Amino acid sequence: MVTALDPHTALVIIDLQKGITAYPTVNPMANVLAQNAKLVAAFHKAGQPVVAVNVDPGKFKNPDARKDAPSHGRAELPADFLDIVPEIGTLPTDIFVTKHSWGAFFETGLHEILQAKGVTGIVLSGVSTSIGVEGTARQAAELGYNITFAKDAMTDMVASAQENSLNTIFPRIGQIDDTDAIIAKLS
Repeated sequence: MVTALDPHTALVIIDLQKGITAYPTVNPMANVLAQNAKLVAAFHKAGQPVVAVNVDPGKFKNPDARKDAPSHGRAELPADFLDIVPEIGTLPTDIFVTKHSWGAFFETGLHEILQAKGVTGIVLSGVSTSIGVEGTARQAAELGYNITFAKDAMTDMVASAQENSLNTIFPRIGQIDDTDAIIAKLS
């Protein structure tokens, strides 16, 4: 349950891009996008930063987990693979970050951007809960951000992975609630 949001809190949306939202997920993607659209609108109305993060897997920092394994190469990505989906309502004035690893803070400049804006807390949403969202959350916790997770604004491709993130990992590093409760705390 969310008890409060910092006065300077940013919404950080993970990988809601055309190439990823088409994958099969545990929660219907239409619902996840609708909840993210509500969060984006509320953060815009409150004058708080909105960060839309996408991932470019073609430039992933660690494409092969084992260094001694043969490389499988990378397929060419569709032209719109990296495009943030329009359904969530981002604006050109929002912050857009492309990551090349699981977490949005690794070598992207996001921490410096948020620090310059005085941000001390973040609300996380997006896909996949156990990969991009959790990777970003772990980095944010190490950097000292107060973290809130919008549980109905995220999804995963593996139910057990999502359950582990929501029930085991996230309670250790932040607060978890639904979109409406988070918006109610947004000042």
